[in-house]
Amino acid sequence: MQRRLSRTQKGGQNRNKARNKLGRAHLKVSRRRNDWVCKLAQHVIQSNDLVAVENLRIRNMVKNHHLAKSISDAGWYKFREWLEYFGRLYGVPVIAVEPAYTSQNCSNCGEKVVKTLSTRTHKCPHCGYVAGRDQNAAENILKAALKQLANTVGQTEINASGENGLCFVGETQPSKSARTKRKRKPKS
Repeated sequence: MQRRLSRTQKGGQNRNKARNKLGRAHLKVSRRRNDWVCKLAQHVIQSNDLVAVENLRIRNMVKNHHLAKSISDAGWYKFREWLEYFGRLYGVPVIAVEPAYTSQNCSNCGEKVVKTLSTRTHKCPHCGYVAGRDQNAAENILKAALKQLANTVGQTEINASGENGLCFVGETQPSKSARTKRKRKPKS
């Protein structure tokens, strides 16, 4: 559709039609991406008691022209927004961990093992631990999230209804009865 638009004559009626078709196609793709990300985030939140994510600077990552299209197409930013929304809605803590050295540090002994991006296996010379680079990073992220959660739980105070605010500082979670689906009132 982009090629068809570029072949049309400027100011012509066919150009306007092609531009509208292209706009509708982009809108359709955008809506599909948002729908998929929303459903995936809801599934992740409903199937876990704690969600730990890296606090990635997506705006800076998109500046890399080799990765920008893939990152934008995956909808990382929207996914994070939906995770936080559903986390608040269902009372599941969503914790963002700083990404510094999550794949470099050994999740077994904690020593730093420097490796290039092309190295996909983590091999610790200190303790002999061997795992995939992503598996090692995931374990480090989980440990950091649990540490943050422990600090947060120690600092939060329990409100009058007995609930604690684990998801975001300053906000309280709805009670379990409020989280369950509410039945619609019949029309009278």
